[in-house]
Amino acid sequence: MITPVSECLYCQKNEMYQSLMIKICDLSSSEVFLFREQTYQGRCCVSYREHGVDFHQLSVRQRDAFMHDVMVVANALQKVFDPAKINYGSFSDKLSHLHIHIVPKYIDGPSYGGMFEMNPGKVFLTDDQYAELISNLKSHIKSEL
Repeated sequence: MITPVSECLYCQKNEMYQSLMIKICDLSSSEVFLFREQTYQGRCCVSYREHGVDFHQLSVRQRDAFMHDVMVVANALQKVFDPAKINYGSFSDKLSHLHIHIVPKYIDGPSYGGMFEMNPGKVFLTDDQYAELISNLKSHIKSEL
């Protein structure tokens, strides 16, 4: 069942959207967001621009463009944070908007060697810290293009 656009936080940019993430930039087929909750330092999300599309429904061209965007963000995260591993998650059971969580993981860090927690609610930054992190990520994302 497809979530209506009117109920999609990515399309509506509603209160839930505002409380969960901050937009970093637009890429060729997607938008990039930084999660406000930063237990996993640098955790981002790449959201496909079009609503109601599942990964298997993309054309080869659309798939390649979207995965290129994911790769650009992952490369930027690797350069900025130097994580031991980057995890990827695509969970759309209740929200029909294609998006991929990009989660840097660190040895001896939270959930290393296991599944990351979706919203652990443990680490939040100041506005200045978010702004600095976003500026740094945006600079590295743009250098990957």
